[in-house]
Amino acid sequence: MLVRIVKLTFKKENISSFEQVFKETKQQIRNFEGCNFLELYQEKEKPNVFFTYSYWDNAESLEKYRNSDFFKSVWAKTKILFDAKPEAWSVNKKATLS
Repeated sequence: MLVRIVKLTFKKENISSFEQVFKETKQQIRNFEGCNFLELYQEKEKPNVFFTYSYWDNAESLEKYRNSDFFKSVWAKTKILFDAKPEAWSVNKKATLS
């Protein structure tokens, strides 16, 4: 399993636009083949900073998603809202405590 964390920083005036894009596409992202989990977080002190947190079967599944027409259309709507370059990490989960 691969965990993908993406930091997205938006212009303050674009926060609601991003939230609308996410609302309209989140189920399709989550249902994309190989995606097993999806969450969206918003920074408390900087409300224009968001993080997506997703689980993928493997790197190939994530790459298939990133190369899909669906992702390209969502990214086109999202990238025009940025205030800073997005950052992304692909990580392996080492421990979970409940």
